[in-house]
Amino acid sequence: MTTREPLAAEDLKPLPEAELVKHYRSTVPPEFSDPAEERRHRKERLAAALRLFGRFGFEEGVAGHITARDPEFPDYFWVNPFAIPFKHVTVSGLVLVDGDGNVVDGEYLVNQAAFVIHSCVHKARPDVVGAAHAHSVYGKALSATGQHIEALTQDACVFYDDHAVFEDYTGLVNDLEEGRRIARALGSHKAVILRNHGLLTVGSTVDSAAWWFITMERTAQAQLAAKAAGETLEISPENAKLTHEQSGHEYAGWIQFQPLFEYIARAEPDLFD
Repeated sequence: MTTREPLAAEDLKPLPEAELVKHYRSTVPPEFSDPAEERRHRKERLAAALRLFGRFGFEEGVAGHITARDPEFPDYFWVNPFAIPFKHVTVSGLVLVDGDGNVVDGEYLVNQAAFVIHSCVHKARPDVVGAAHAHSVYGKALSATGQHIEALTQDACVFYDDHAVFEDYTGLVNDLEEGRRIARALGSHKAVILRNHGLLTVGSTVDSAAWWFITMERTAQAQLAAKAAGETLEISPENAKLTHEQSGHEYAGWIQFQPLFEYIARAEPDLFD
């Protein structure tokens, strides 16, 4: 086993993502030359994320979906099968959907809202590989209050100036124009609060998209609890911005997901079937 030299004093400042990767070279996102290998990797991450969402109680009947862009056909994405519990999803059970909503690989139907929301987000954001949406309890609660994520905690700062609110609830998301409006509201951010609906997060990997959702849900819980307890103390803008630079980048989101992936991979190895 090799040891890593401790950081020098001059290193203790915000580092660009590329420099952070140098310091943690043993744990970096994999690169692929074979689309089939990359597809398998993304599908494994997707199935694992869905299993974790199930464990965390983010399911609400048939609502909720996570997607992974296909590496060979960028207009297609993989998604969880309709009406199958998150806790039962396997790699082989995932469904591939084309840009028109047709199932081109898989044996199950696709949630209409999943296609409408995710197809528009993936189309508007070529940088997005993964996208996650679910009707989690605290995300729903926050979405009903008109609040943004406030810089009340260190973890909340990953969303500082990096999330939006979609203000217009008009019922179930069943038409593409609604999906386009959600994508426009998301803009270049990593997350959007869908008013009276829930949370939506995106990432350059499935890993980061899933982690942003998990930590956003917990941040919503912490914010609601803090405000119920009394007056809150917000982190200063300069320190919130600094913390976002330190921990709100895509590599940070990716690496935060790795312990969860290792946990679910060992606890539920059948997800790889």
